[in-house]
Amino acid sequence: MEQKTARLTVLIDPGKKKAFEQLCAQQDVTPSQIVRQLIRDYLKQHGVEWLPGVQDGDV
Repeated sequence: MEQKTARLTVLIDPGKKKAFEQLCAQQDVTPSQIVRQLIRDYLKQHGVEWLPGVQDGDV
C-alpha cells in the first residue's frame, strides 16, 4: 500500500455513489481501495510507470 496519500475529489451522481458504496460494503472493501485499484489498472493498461510514494521532483 502507498505510504503517502493525496486527495482526489470525484463528482458522481448520488444513485451511482449509493450503489457503489453498497457493493463495496458487500465485498468488504472500501470505495477508496477500489478506486486506487482502478487507477493502478488504468495506468498499467496505458503503459504508464509510477513509483509508490514518489512525487514530481523526487526523482
